[in-house]
Amino acid sequence: MAKENSIKILELQLQAEKIRKRVVEMIFSSKSGHIGGSLSSVDIDTALYFHVMNIDSENSKKEDRDRFILSKGHSVEALYSVLAARGFIEDGVLDTYGQFNSILEGHPTKKVSGVEHNSGALGHGLSVGVGIAIAAKMDNKTFRTYVLMGDGEQGEGSIYEAAMSASHYHLDNLVAIIDRNELQSSGETEKVMRLEPIRERWEVFGWEVFDVDGNDIKALVDVFDSLNYSNKKPKIIIAHTIKGCGISFMERLASWHHGVVNEEQYKEAVVEINERIRNLSVKKEEYEMR
Repeated sequence: MAKENSIKILELQLQAEKIRKRVVEMIFSSKSGHIGGSLSSVDIDTALYFHVMNIDSENSKKEDRDRFILSKGHSVEALYSVLAARGFIEDGVLDTYGQFNSILEGHPTKKVSGVEHNSGALGHGLSVGVGIAIAAKMDNKTFRTYVLMGDGEQGEGSIYEAAMSASHYHLDNLVAIIDRNELQSSGETEKVMRLEPIRERWEVFGWEVFDVDGNDIKALVDVFDSLNYSNKKPKIIIAHTIKGCGISFMERLASWHHGVVNEEQYKEAVVEINERIRNLSVKKEEYEMR
């Protein structure tokens, strides 16, 4: 079992790196996008779509599917790349991102298979997730709802109205994740609008709170696997991430919130990612041969 678990984690790590590479390719090709937050959330998206959620690309509207809401809709490049990797859309469609008449817009749209909600107006996603989770309870459905928010987004008051509602209605079928990379378009979150103590804030609202390294696939898998979906408490995972994660010259820089790589930077980024893909592939083969 330990061997199988190790191989599973390596497979997820490999998948995340391939998705990270696709994000860079999309943004370089389109000359637009939000690369920093997409890269910080890739590992979260990968864990959800390849390990956690009950979804089926062959039946994207099946009734008992888990729902995912990307509240931080500007990080859509990561979502589109994950949907392609998971089989909801053809990989080649990613190459049309940002082009005239492409279905892939700069924020999630339901025209894309696998997208549950048109999002991008920050602060709205959790309210939508609460509504979906309440509907599931009312209809005696077992599906779960996952909402990924940004940390800069936490300055929106509607989030806290949704937080109160989720606790009041005992929505243990709702999981929110905060991509806590500590940067937003205008700078450091703590200078723009202080969020700390963020854990205590959500605990006071009646949520079950978890802290995790949001760029560590194994840590993410462990925390998702530990969730209790029958304790009458909504859950929130504070995923401590790195803005621009995986590209050394981008990491922890607010300027890469919506920066676009030039050709030299693109090549440098791909070299870094390809090296990790090679190393992970070798490590996976070694585990499989044991």
